[in-house]
Amino acid sequence: MTGYTPGEQPKVSGLIKLNTNENPYPPSPGVIKALRAIDPVRLRLYPDPVSSALRKAIARLNKCSEDMVFVGNGSDEILALCTRAFVEDNGSIGYFNPSYSLYPILADIRDVAKKPVELAAGFEWAMPAKYNASLFLMARPNAPTGMNYPLKTVSSFCAGFKGVVMIDEAYADFASDNCMALARTRKNVLVMRTLSKSFSLAGLRVGYVIGHKALIAALFTIKDSYNVDFLAQTLALAAVNDVSVMKKNCARIIASRRRLATALEKLSYTVCDSQSNFLFVKPVGMKAAEVFGKLREEKILVRYFPGRRTGDFLRITVGTDAEVNKLISVLKTFSLALR
Repeated sequence: MTGYTPGEQPKVSGLIKLNTNENPYPPSPGVIKALRAIDPVRLRLYPDPVSSALRKAIARLNKCSEDMVFVGNGSDEILALCTRAFVEDNGSIGYFNPSYSLYPILADIRDVAKKPVELAAGFEWAMPAKYNASLFLMARPNAPTGMNYPLKTVSSFCAGFKGVVMIDEAYADFASDNCMALARTRKNVLVMRTLSKSFSLAGLRVGYVIGHKALIAALFTIKDSYNVDFLAQTLALAAVNDVSVMKKNCARIIASRRRLATALEKLSYTVCDSQSNFLFVKPVGMKAAEVFGKLREEKILVRYFPGRRTGDFLRITVGTDAEVNKLISVLKTFSLALR
C-alpha cells in the first residue's frame, strides 16, 4: 500500500502558501490568552481522558447531549477509529471519487474492501442504485472540489443506507448549510468537524464527531487512553467558547473566495462551485501541472493532484486579500503571455 501524501510544508520564507487549506487569519484572542495562562507545571499530569469540559462546550454549541460527542486527535484519528469500530474484517468502506485521498488508505490499513463511487463528469452526486457498504465516508463540502451535495439527497441516502454514514464536515463553516441535524436524529449518522480550518487551529490537531450515543460509545471503547493532550483540550475549549471570531474570519474568507472565483472566471478558468475555503479550478491555455510549476517559480504554492479525474485542475486555498491579489496578478500575466 501507499501512505497518505500531505500537503507540502516548506521551510522557505517569503512564500504565499495556498496549498493546504489553512486559515490565513489568527485564532481567537481567547485562544492566545489561554495559551499564555497555561502553567507549565500542569504538564506533569495526564490530561482528562475523555475531554469532559471540551465535550460539554461542543455539546452546547451543537445543541446535543454530552454523550453524543467524541473528541479526537484531529479528525483523522476519528476516521481511523470509525474504520475499526464499524467495519468487520469482511466488511467494506465506501467513499466518492474524487474525494479526500485518506479514505482509501484507511481501507487499505484495515485490509477491507474498498467501494468507491465515481462522481459525475462535473463532480456531482452520482450514487448507484442498491449501493451498500459497512461504512460510507462522505466529505461535505467535498475535497478537492469544494462542492456541496444537496442536503435532501444526503438525507435520503442516509435513510436508506444500512451501514454507518460518516459525514466529514471539515469545511462546513464556509458552507451555506450543514448536516448536523442528521447526526442528532438518525441512529446511523455521524457528523464530524475539525478546528483546523474555520477555527485557525490546524497546528493543534483537534476534531470532534457528533452522533447517536451508541456510535459514540463505540469510539470511546477503542480510543487511546489519553488521545487528546492537555494543551489541545485547553486551547480548543477557548476557541469553542469564542465562535464570534471564527465566524468573522469565515465571512472574510467567503468574500475573498467569491472575488477570486470571479477573477478566475474572467480569465476563462473553469471554477467549481465551492462551499469551502478553497477553489478547484481548471486553467485555460496551459495544463494544470504547468501552471502549478510556474506559480511555484513565483513563490506561490497551490495544490496539484495528478490523476485521471483531478489532473486537469488545481486546488487553491483562499488566502488574505493581499495574497489573493498577488495570485490574480500573476495568473493574469500568464494569460497575457499566451495571447
